[in-house]
Amino acid sequence: MTSGGGGEVEVKEVFIGAGCNRIVNNVSWGACDLVAFGAQNAVAIFSPKSAQILTTLPGHNASVNCTYWLPSNKFSFRAKHLKCHYLLSGDSDGAIHLWELSLVDQKWRNVLQLPKSHKKGITCITAHIISETVAIVASASSDGSICVWEVVFPSTNEGNCTLLLLDSLMVGSKSMVALSLAELPGNVSYMVLAMGGLDNKIHLYCGKRTGEFVKACELKGHTDWIRSLDFSLPMGKNGEANSIMLVSSSQDRGIRIWKMALHGSSPDINGGCKKEEISLTSYIQGPIFTAGPSTYQVSLESLLIGHEDWVYSVQWQPPSATEIEGVPCYQSESILSASMDKTMMIWKPEKTSGIWMNVVTVGELSHCALGFYGGHWSPNGDSILAHGYGGSFHLWRNVGISSDNWKPQKVPSGHFAAVMDISWARSGDYIISVSHDQTTRIFAPWKNVNSLEGGSWHEIARPQVHGHDINCVTIIQGKGNHRFVSGAEEKVARVFEAPLSFLKTLSHATLQNFVATEDHLVDVQILGANMSALGLSQKPIYVHSADKTPDRSGNEGIDTLETIPDAVPVVLTEPPIEDQLAWHTLWPESHKLYGHGNELFSICCDHKGKLVASSCKAQTASVAEIWLWEVGSWKAVSRLQSHSLTITQMEFSHDDSMLLAVSRDRQFSVFKIQRTGSDEIHHELISRQEAHRRIIWSCSWNPHGHEFATGSRDKTVKIWAVTAESSVKQLTTLSQFKSSVTALSWVGLDPKSNGFLAVGMENGLLELWNLSINRTDNVCSNVVASVVKRLDPFVCHVSSVNRLAWKEPEKSGEECRKLQLASCGADHCVRVFEINVPV
Repeated sequence: MTSGGGGEVEVKEVFIGAGCNRIVNNVSWGACDLVAFGAQNAVAIFSPKSAQILTTLPGHNASVNCTYWLPSNKFSFRAKHLKCHYLLSGDSDGAIHLWELSLVDQKWRNVLQLPKSHKKGITCITAHIISETVAIVASASSDGSICVWEVVFPSTNEGNCTLLLLDSLMVGSKSMVALSLAELPGNVSYMVLAMGGLDNKIHLYCGKRTGEFVKACELKGHTDWIRSLDFSLPMGKNGEANSIMLVSSSQDRGIRIWKMALHGSSPDINGGCKKEEISLTSYIQGPIFTAGPSTYQVSLESLLIGHEDWVYSVQWQPPSATEIEGVPCYQSESILSASMDKTMMIWKPEKTSGIWMNVVTVGELSHCALGFYGGHWSPNGDSILAHGYGGSFHLWRNVGISSDNWKPQKVPSGHFAAVMDISWARSGDYIISVSHDQTTRIFAPWKNVNSLEGGSWHEIARPQVHGHDINCVTIIQGKGNHRFVSGAEEKVARVFEAPLSFLKTLSHATLQNFVATEDHLVDVQILGANMSALGLSQKPIYVHSADKTPDRSGNEGIDTLETIPDAVPVVLTEPPIEDQLAWHTLWPESHKLYGHGNELFSICCDHKGKLVASSCKAQTASVAEIWLWEVGSWKAVSRLQSHSLTITQMEFSHDDSMLLAVSRDRQFSVFKIQRTGSDEIHHELISRQEAHRRIIWSCSWNPHGHEFATGSRDKTVKIWAVTAESSVKQLTTLSQFKSSVTALSWVGLDPKSNGFLAVGMENGLLELWNLSINRTDNVCSNVVASVVKRLDPFVCHVSSVNRLAWKEPEKSGEECRKLQLASCGADHCVRVFEINVPV
């Protein structure tokens, strides 16, 4: 990365955690074996092989609804020689972007934005690959319009993509949410477009490759919304390809397979076809339609019943890519379906009767109330992927040799709503994040015994699953077990303590033998925690009672609010999958802190782990007070008053002698905090100033002095110093930023003066500034500030950065120092960067 100032400092993206937007059609698995999905306004790309999100693509101004690879997994047999793969993404504003991935250097670029032909959000995108350079694409929108495009890719790397709108169809007020395109069998110059949606019917349109699509017929049978459609490739034997199949799924819980064959009584180009006998497997003859010189008969081939809830997606298995050159690829007779009953099923026709049967079921009919939004095959057909209501992915791979054996695999995970706050563990082994998706999550590098590298990052625990949006978190820094305090959209702060199962899991992740040191309380009796009925308090599971099975008389198996199944806390020896995370990695809640009058907004802990400060949303001075809590006894020991509106962030100075608070009232306050011998807390307001013209969103102390930075919606960052006389003076203002400053974090590079200030903005971009403080007689005289690095937009957030946090730097005398910076944002992402600083 060479963008920005002096090219010496290197920034490497180490980790991205993000959940999937909770919407159908959002995920696509391409022929390049990468998965694309929408994460808020970004398109995220992940590799199923490494279970890591590789990058996020910035460009959309609204939430991404759908993605579609060109070529998709269906056409992987045509993608062997391609140097570039392409990706389409559509958002809730009606914009569609085309992206190019160069396979040689794995570089992405935004090739073009399709002319905005849709007035409302895109609901579905589909495509048919005609050749290595031509694809026909169809897009549907909730404004009732369907657009058909021709995309021509450059035959060499130098050329540009060209785009032509072939046709625009209006389907009325009941919009379409499912599309599929195919070439008609025996007549490849004609295309057929199937669409389905809110009127419970499947509409077939036919047209030439140049456009002019006309309605051919309607297929009736489903009794609820159509959710998914997928045309097969030609079904043929002995080189004849005279039929294709269409599979459809609906909210009526049923799946239907339709056969579209050349009609026997009408001669085709090759001189006719025999009239097929009606058999058990094609028992209902449907409509007949004409396209050009050929006539086609549609018949209902099969009705598949097996799911217990809405079937959101169906997809034909991609043909094997190992076909002999020159011989056309025929469709595998295998269908994957995914449903809101939290299962995916694979269906195949029985060899003798030809009746379609469910041969594989994965997933679980479980306590997690809502299920899968879509299912996808891998390009070679040996893996299947689902994305779920909780923004989560679920991947199974067929590891069987002679018979099928589908095993769950690791996948990336993350929050599915704005991530509000992050905090590093005292040891630096993990970060904890909280979000408006009502969860607290722990991400850590899982070290590999065989490699000396830092290990790949994964979500290793979900200590809190709550009934309210969570706004703030802080990890207690003192001795003792891993503990954290979180604040949500309720008036109570909650204290959590790590159970034995997490301590042992962490020792596996960090490759450290679990020993009872003073950091790990010698006798941890709590193994894990159970969720309460309303999702508020998490009850401990004790070591001695974990072996006993609870007595459940009477209502065994009835899944009601009162009978939530018990968690089974386990020690994890490898990164967990979603079902383990969601239920079995909870931490018990040890205390509730009552006192605030409104929902909590910000929280912080001092560096010795003795005090926690908390604040809540406020519109009056009496509510906008800071409460100080004593760690351990959890008594409220002080209430600090200074502001009249919500305090947006607080931070203790690194010697814990001062507390800095910034507020919506555009002022900052600095309090002197003193402990007397009897452990009483004395506080004194030493300065309050109106520092900016707009809301102050963030603040950060210099780790090696009493200087601090404030960042505001007025797009400025100001540096201040507390003088020896206990007053505050302004040292400098950094040059104006292009967007509101929403997050700051200061790290020290040497004990005297140098440090980096990380600046996060409302537009998602990040900058690193070098701050050099000049001191005379131990008093700060001035500061020299310069931009070190403006991070590439492709590694930054795409929406507001909510919090930045440096990991405590390791003391090292090497040539290059490695720093780690964690960030979180409104784009649902948690990111970790590694910054190499030459000495």
